[in-house]
Amino acid sequence: MKDKLALYIKVIVLLLVSVRSVSNAQEKNNKVSTIKYEKLEELKLAMPSGKEKAVKNFKKLIEEADKLLKIEGFSAVNKVGVPPSGSKHDYMSIGPYWWPNPETDNGLPYIRKDGKINPEARNNYTDFTAKQSFISVVQTLRMAYYLTNEKKYADKNLELINIWFLDEATKMNPNINYGQYVPGESEGRCFGIIEFGGITEVIEFLELAKDRNILDKKTEKGMFNWFAEYGHWLKHSKLGKEESTRKNNHGTHYDVQLLNILLYLNRTNEVKKYLSTITKARIFSQIEPDGSQPLELTRTKSFSYSVMNLHAFLELAIIGQKVGVNLWGLESKDGRSIKKGYQYMLPYLNQEKEWEYKQIKDKKHSEEKLISDLKLAKEMFNETSFNIVLGK
Repeated sequence: MKDKLALYIKVIVLLLVSVRSVSNAQEKNNKVSTIKYEKLEELKLAMPSGKEKAVKNFKKLIEEADKLLKIEGFSAVNKVGVPPSGSKHDYMSIGPYWWPNPETDNGLPYIRKDGKINPEARNNYTDFTAKQSFISVVQTLRMAYYLTNEKKYADKNLELINIWFLDEATKMNPNINYGQYVPGESEGRCFGIIEFGGITEVIEFLELAKDRNILDKKTEKGMFNWFAEYGHWLKHSKLGKEESTRKNNHGTHYDVQLLNILLYLNRTNEVKKYLSTITKARIFSQIEPDGSQPLELTRTKSFSYSVMNLHAFLELAIIGQKVGVNLWGLESKDGRSIKKGYQYMLPYLNQEKEWEYKQIKDKKHSEEKLISDLKLAKEMFNETSFNIVLGK
């Protein structure tokens, strides 16, 4: 028990030192960071209330991170399939809800089954599974490094990031021209862009590594240039432009991805203008005065998609808070707002109402995500109207 308590105290001290050092670094360069310090703070504050569980979770994280130190890495060139460009350096994935056509001999063109994932879209023929694993590993190693300050975890992350993004033999080109293609119908669709939402994990690690003075100049320059090229592709390519105009969760997540990249590139004024115009209009167009989201409610996993879209809006509100744009308090004349969207979901979360729309998948995970977001909104925006839910 004494050993566990000592470990717990060590973690708390490391967290306090980490937050203080990162904060000092931020004050020096005045750069708006994408790192979600509030979530790290939440982890720190939760530990005193459950020492045994906290120490157990910490030990589990470190054990997993230690195993990851031995992996070789992930690369877009390792997929079995070849993109239409002929270069395996181009990212490629299959639309998850598209299946072989049973009415044709060759299965082409594929047909859509909303909400039902085709296993073919989740194997090594495309890059999707490798990309998911890569992002997950970056996140785990980042947390292990943050909590322990042991450089071996950061060094491994830098190695993996160089393999995926920068090394000539293994790098991914900065585009998603062949994301979510549909066999027999399309070589690539704008919907593939949403698959790279997790790229923020990479940005957060790079910022943390720079704040702690362990980010080598070659990687720093290389990643800045990669994100600059990818950001340009997001804004100016045909597929990027198309995704930016989507009127449902795809448009919202496009905003989250693009604006995090712009923050990383230190283009704060551009972020402010975007939030104040495009994102503002997106809130008012997607959320009804009663808080419902019609385009998400038409999906076969309507509860899940409603929560997912609100989560993206919450991310945008947090970005807004960092740059001085108040999206959380924003409300149209007829009552449309992000907050109203969450209030719409409360009676269903409290089981005061039964969800009346189609939901072909169990919604437990989405309910947990919703509760987590409500807690985050309370912490970030001093939102007290959700207390009835948080107390359950």
